[in-house]
Amino acid sequence: MRPIAGGLCAICGERLFSPYAVSDTAGEPRCGVCRRLAPSFARALAYGSYEGGLRELIHLLKYGGVRPAANVLGRMLAEVIAALEPDFSAAPVTVVPVPLFRARQRQRGFNQAELIARVALKCHAAEGRLHLAERVLERKRETQSQTGLTSHQRRENMRGAFAVAQPDAVRGQQVLVVDDVYTTGATVSECARILLRAGASKVWVATVARTLKVSAQHVEIEPHAVDSKFEEGVIAQPVSMAKAVGS
Repeated sequence: MRPIAGGLCAICGERLFSPYAVSDTAGEPRCGVCRRLAPSFARALAYGSYEGGLRELIHLLKYGGVRPAANVLGRMLAEVIAALEPDFSAAPVTVVPVPLFRARQRQRGFNQAELIARVALKCHAAEGRLHLAERVLERKRETQSQTGLTSHQRRENMRGAFAVAQPDAVRGQQVLVVDDVYTTGATVSECARILLRAGASKVWVATVARTLKVSAQHVEIEPHAVDSKFEEGVIAQPVSMAKAVGS
């Protein structure tokens, strides 16, 4: 579970083949998507690629209910927040976890984004500057699974799914949206859009993992890292990761 390496888009964190091949007027590398249509958030950053052991750890928390996994994931998120911190102004930062629909949270028993955020803030060095506001955003409706949807369909699926329940908590404030995984960015982009509409001055995004669309072609991927032995460990031996997080 190593941090993402290589040239990344300065806005969404997508991996680039050459960080200097496509730059904006400020000289920052941007992927084709962010060059065509700038997202609502100022910058999104993730700790690692959503694959292998990191994906398994997130699944243990979300679907296996192994809450100690949040301690490991929270420490990773704290590193992401520290990397974003130079972008923040001197004012306090409101940390907003992406909410679950009420029925989904009752079924799961927790919101994984909130659990991870709480651990990250405890680990963060700038104590008191970042404060958690877990009830600022609410999910108004249950959305269909994003699996198999195109980028456009994902955006439409998320349109109108969130609302700002406490506008006074974000008006004029810089906001950090936190989630476990960034896939296409549709979810966090919609959150950022409505937070800005409610008066937030700027929105950043921090996630533990990110789906890298070009990761399979990147020269830094080691072919021996994914072999039959590893796949057997993920599929047939899920207990090994659970033991690692102390369950």
